[in-house]
Amino acid sequence: MAHKTDVQQGTLALMVLKTLEVLGPLHGYGLARRIEQISGDLLSLNQGTLYPVLLRLEQEGSIASDWGASENNRRARFYRMTREGRKQLQAEVSSWQKTTEIVGRFVNAKAECL
Repeated sequence: MAHKTDVQQGTLALMVLKTLEVLGPLHGYGLARRIEQISGDLLSLNQGTLYPVLLRLEQEGSIASDWGASENNRRARFYRMTREGRKQLQAEVSSWQKTTEIVGRFVNAKAECL
């Protein structure tokens, strides 16, 4: 069984935005399950982890929400990405790509390179 990993808040915001970009509007539970699924169940999200990120993204204007009915006919808040969220996602993806490239150089460095 794989060990579940904690997610940093900034990283989770990127995952939320990317998930909404790909799948469209989702409720919080659906977002959490989809992120866990994409991670190969290596991540474990709960309300205490996800909802502060959703609140922050909504306050920043990156996502918006509306009330609706979930698949099992329960009242749920559905989140969708805004135009500002698309801009933020592009910037964050670019930043993460640069960061992983830099870290990758250190991880793969040989003793003679250091």
